[in-house]
Amino acid sequence: MDIYSIGEMVIDFTPGTEENSYIKNAGGAPANVAVSVSKNGLDAGMCCSLGNDDFGHFLKNVLIENNVRCLKNDFTDKAITTMAFVTLDKYGDRSFTFARKPGADMFLDETDVKEDDVKNSYIVHASSCSLSASPADRATIKLLKLGFENNKIVSFDMNYRNLMWNDDKLACSKKVLEIMQYVDLLKVSEEELSMLVDGESNVLEFMKKYNITFIAETLGSKGAKCFYEGEMFDVPGLKVKCVDATGAGDSFWGAFLSYLRFNNVTNANQLTKELVVKATKYGNASGAICVESKGAISSIPTRQQIENLLLENE
Repeated sequence: MDIYSIGEMVIDFTPGTEENSYIKNAGGAPANVAVSVSKNGLDAGMCCSLGNDDFGHFLKNVLIENNVRCLKNDFTDKAITTMAFVTLDKYGDRSFTFARKPGADMFLDETDVKEDDVKNSYIVHASSCSLSASPADRATIKLLKLGFENNKIVSFDMNYRNLMWNDDKLACSKKVLEIMQYVDLLKVSEEELSMLVDGESNVLEFMKKYNITFIAETLGSKGAKCFYEGEMFDVPGLKVKCVDATGAGDSFWGAFLSYLRFNNVTNANQLTKELVVKATKYGNASGAICVESKGAISSIPTRQQIENLLLENE
């Protein structure tokens, strides 16, 4: 597999056209990344815990329809499938309300993570939401540690969701810092970066401390700020009309990782500044297309769509 992704897959209820109505969509950051990689024509796998209910079966079918391998095939009876209700403001930016007390995503187990699947992957990917509850946190840590020990590219998205951490930023940052020793590639927002590092001037020192190869700080329509080999530089985004920002960061990151695999990158040491700039531009284009329509997975573009947009903007 090009990527092994682990963590939450949820139902995103996004606002409908009628007042107080919601539309069912598949979502969850790690699942979005896996689908993005698959839509780029690569081999992706997703390890997640889904409820044994209509929503859980729907989500598994979404993975199958998008050619993503289901690395955990059974369902849990311990909780219903996790749901996220999305509220959009006038700019298309979103906030979330989660139905997760508990939710099925929390019941991912260490035994669900198979070492053979890790060994047969090039990239392993996770985000912080699956670190917020047990036993999913132990399964996530196991994957990241196995990826590190097997010399895979280890990717991590901070993806802080305050309700999953009971509005406790300190608890989230503490848990994330515990796994940072395994991470090669890190994606953060401006807010999330401040949870890990005291000011941008200290980011490069932070990278040295944890031996992180590359950090992408997403800036919405402005693109991304990159930290690589002692440098900090911006890669501008593409201007489009934003309808719904749900999944845009995941679409960006899935495309970024895909671009690395297009160039046969198997180890973080193979990165160059030219390559990370091109991969970030490619990711920015993917995110731009994603925000032009509602929903996360349904809005994630294919490789052809991304390449067409880049050609139009040359």
